[in-house]
Amino acid sequence: MSEIKAKIKMLRIAPRKVRLVARLIKGKTVKNALTILKLTNKRACTPFIKLINSAIANAAHNLNIKTNHFYIKKIEVNEGPKLRRFLIKARGRSTPILKRTSHISLILENNPNKPQQNQ
Repeated sequence: MSEIKAKIKMLRIAPRKVRLVARLIKGKTVKNALTILKLTNKRACTPFIKLINSAIANAAHNLNIKTNHFYIKKIEVNEGPKLRRFLIKARGRSTPILKRTSHISLILENNPNKPQQNQ
């Protein structure tokens, strides 16, 4: 059993919104996760599809593993730095606008006998 890692940093989607998609695919096989992501109507699904494909490519290139029996062992969404902007208001005031970013880390594991988890 080997672990395959992939990361996305500075994704310009708020972590709260990204975690909704991450919970859908945690513990699923890669094939099922990709199917779920393609059928889900969220903006964060596209980066997740790219991340999973990147992890599979890492396995093929770095570890010479050419199997599709991966499952998502761990997926973590952390908050990245915030872009700080200001909105000008009446009477010379301003209010802050925080444009949040996300860091996503994914760990796949190669285990063909792993049962499907229902969460």
